Amino acid sequence: MRVREYDSDRFDRMRRIDWLDIDRIHGSKCLVVGAGALGNEVVKCMLLAGFGNISIADMDKIVRSNMSRCVFFREGDEQKNKAEVIAEMAHNLCPETKIAPIVSRIQDLEDWNFDLVFGCLDNISARLHVNSHARYHGIPYVDGATDGFRGKAQVVLDSGPCLECGMNGSHMKLIDERFSCTGGGTVFVPKLASEITTTSVIAAIQVREAMKILSGRRDLCIRNVIYYDGILGTMECLEIPEDRDCPNHLSGRN
Repeated sequence: MRVREYDSDRFDRMRRIDWLDIDRIHGSKCLVVGAGALGNEVVKCMLLAGFGNISIADMDKIVRSNMSRCVFFREGDEQKNKAEVIAEMAHNLCPETKIAPIVSRIQDLEDWNFDLVFGCLDNISARLHVNSHARYHGIPYVDGATDGFRGKAQVVLDSGPCLECGMNGSHMKLIDERFSCTGGGTVFVPKLASEITTTSVIAAIQVREAMKILSGRRDLCIRNVIYYDGILGTMECLEIPEDRDCPNHLSGRN
């Protein structure tokens, strides 16, 4: 049997969506912050969608409890750096993609030369740090979070509400707490529930929104927060007003 010409193109089926800019997606330079469950799924979707240049930032090491929801981790990877293992394994899935691990706290990152940033984090403080830097540099930021069978995703662009606009007093009380199994000098709290199906749904939403942005279709993006309930099988979009007192918006005042 001869392979039909269109089947020799890895991204032929994606090209059939007429507004998707495959070349732009492949040429983009993206940062994934967090290499745990959500980060694994986001990178997997990015590789299959043709993203060509991915940096992954995470200071943590792998523990065995990561294995049930992290597609790139294997038995025997315990105590290896999460970002480095994803970078190594991702090369096997898509060799032509450039993958750069960044083994450090996101607060220590100085180079923000990216076209888009994904938030796959486990704590509020780091989320707000990424949100403010992305907003300052004019970089679209796609944030995701899960808790058991529930999850949410938000797109932060250079206009409209940012992540901090939706924060309340309860969030601020938790701002320095880090829901993670590793990392020095952190406050440990009970672990959040997590399972792979909800993680997969939220990661897919994040990457889909990034594809819209990079294809020049911001008009199609989620402009508020989308909440997913895996028990009820429902999704809801809740509006977040832009907080004019938010420090990320003060520079835009007259």
